[in-house]
Amino acid sequence: MRLHDELPLDHKLASVHRYGAGLCGAILLAFGCLGFADELSPFDTRGAHIAGMSTNGLLSLVSVVFGVLLLGGAVLGGRVASTLNMAVGALFVLSGLVHLFILDRPANVLGFGMPNVVFSFVMGLLIATFGMYGRVSSRLPHDNPYWRRRHPRQAAREALAARRRHARAALSPAGGREPAAPSAID
Repeated sequence: MRLHDELPLDHKLASVHRYGAGLCGAILLAFGCLGFADELSPFDTRGAHIAGMSTNGLLSLVSVVFGVLLLGGAVLGGRVASTLNMAVGALFVLSGLVHLFILDRPANVLGFGMPNVVFSFVMGLLIATFGMYGRVSSRLPHDNPYWRRRHPRQAAREALAARRRHARAALSPAGGREPAAPSAID
């Protein structure tokens, strides 16, 4: 089985995962490129301020790498975009937690400030939400590919029942259509 066979091309989940990865990737890429445009020092722990957040050359590089990674996931779409969104979202939340404890310390090599920590939490939750949309819930509809993967026996029974209904409808005298109602002229 190939990865792109997991979701139908027109399935709404694929577009949510894809657009979410593209949007967040574009934001990160823009932030990183603005940092490179200012020719920042790579390891400056004080960092210059761009878009209300402190940054340095290393944080700009990390932002560009994750932005390109998310944009690549948006191009691939489907399950790859969903999984990538969840993983990158978790990494951003974890980064926010770690940097919360190392603010104003020499270990803060990315030059994080409190606005960066808040951005990391918000962006991480947003990216993870795009990845989990339609994939993580206790009440997924039965036509959802993730539900079918978790419940293969019941999905197979439902698919067999649907095929039988379709075959019966095709064999009916009206060819699956309702017979025409008699008109008043008859």
